[in-house]
Amino acid sequence: MRPRGSLSPCKPPFSATACRAATSSARRTTAARAGWTDMGRPLSRLRCIDCGRDYPLDEIRYECDACSALLEVAHDFDRLQEARDGPAWRRLFDTRLGETSGTARSGVWRYHELVLPDLPSGHVVTKPEGNTNLYPSERLQEISRTRDVRIKHEGENPTLSFKDRGMSAGVSWARHLGVQQVACASTGDTSAAMAAYAAQVEGMRGVVVLPKDKVSMEQLSQPIASGCLTVSLPTDFDACIRLLRDVCRRHSIYLLNSVNPVRIEGQKSIAYETVQQLNWEPPDWMVVPVGNAGNISAIGKGLADLKTLGIIDRLPRLLGAQPEAAAPLARAHQEGYREHVRVKAGDTVATAIRIGDPVSYDKAVRAVRASNGAFISSSEQEIMDAKALVDRTGLYICPNSATAVAGFLKAREQGMIASGERVVIVATAHGCKFSQATIDYHGARLPGIAPRFANRVVEIAADAGAIERLLVPGVPGFSLRKDGE
Repeated sequence: MRPRGSLSPCKPPFSATACRAATSSARRTTAARAGWTDMGRPLSRLRCIDCGRDYPLDEIRYECDACSALLEVAHDFDRLQEARDGPAWRRLFDTRLGETSGTARSGVWRYHELVLPDLPSGHVVTKPEGNTNLYPSERLQEISRTRDVRIKHEGENPTLSFKDRGMSAGVSWARHLGVQQVACASTGDTSAAMAAYAAQVEGMRGVVVLPKDKVSMEQLSQPIASGCLTVSLPTDFDACIRLLRDVCRRHSIYLLNSVNPVRIEGQKSIAYETVQQLNWEPPDWMVVPVGNAGNISAIGKGLADLKTLGIIDRLPRLLGAQPEAAAPLARAHQEGYREHVRVKAGDTVATAIRIGDPVSYDKAVRAVRASNGAFISSSEQEIMDAKALVDRTGLYICPNSATAVAGFLKAREQGMIASGERVVIVATAHGCKFSQATIDYHGARLPGIAPRFANRVVEIAADAGAIERLLVPGVPGFSLRKDGE
């Protein structure tokens, strides 16, 4: 339900007395729990990533008034460090792993103090999300001759993608502010997550703007099923987000794309949870598919949080992976980041990251360069072969996730990643969202792609003898099909 006393939103900047009172109460609760003595000061604020100007967190804004750069949520790390040292934070989060009720069950809100400490726990909207598995991949280790390769499968979230983490934070904060209408432009996964979380809040309406014929049927079905107003535009994603940002700027609509700094706070938890699953020993590399660039920015920010608090002692290097058809950041990396690169995104099987002008471009570049990382791109053939390779290990991943697998294999081949390093590949969504791409690959129906690992459907007569001849050695006519046949 909507929090008592919540108000209808007004044009940004938005600041409601009821919201400030609730925030102050949350501040006191969090401060008491953490051991802070100064309970009146805000624990977080919005800060421009370029000029450093600050704004109150409870104002609805997405960019700086002074320089128009993106904003981020800045926490008071001095107070966080006063409350606990690194080992104490690790013990707190490890203790919460055993909780079976309340918000700490969530892989986002287990880290409440590092996500949105000013948010009252009673305003949290959770399913719960997170707690996704980190799978060792012996197949990738063997093929790449790399010591330790693991896949963080974010497709195990409630709506089958990592976007649930960010939407739990974004919709929770919208609920806290009393917002009644939330919106996003989407290539598929964002809309599914926003619609599902908005549907949990009484009186909140979700609005989704999609590029026509650029979203899988499985993805399209999710916001429709959740009751979200779903709008299709005859253009690409970049135009959808540009138009929607303009509308949200002029009206009382809370935008929940990755330009929203609060949403990024939820997605940071991928970094927290991954390192916790590795017993607080950070990997050498984290490989992330990149489209609108919010997720790699969030993961970089989360890792920086952990290092600042002394929870880890070094930063993993970040590798951002893009399809060649939509690779502005990979091109920028090759050119030494001399200028901001924008491209017209071409057709790609990785439809969810078919973005030529990422909203979080500057944040992503900052995060990758701070980690001494890189961006890389892969062909359609490399992406779909990588997907088939991982799928055959029992992990069903989407083509966008396969872009990260292909990027890892290419980086390993080029010597960027060493054989003795530990690598975590972030799979961002489940393969069930992109079943047609999988069927077309194995049926050799994807233009320009010759499937190396095709597993075609075999059609035979409907009788036991035909089945026997196909399966049982020694039976006349035995013809057990081998891979690729």
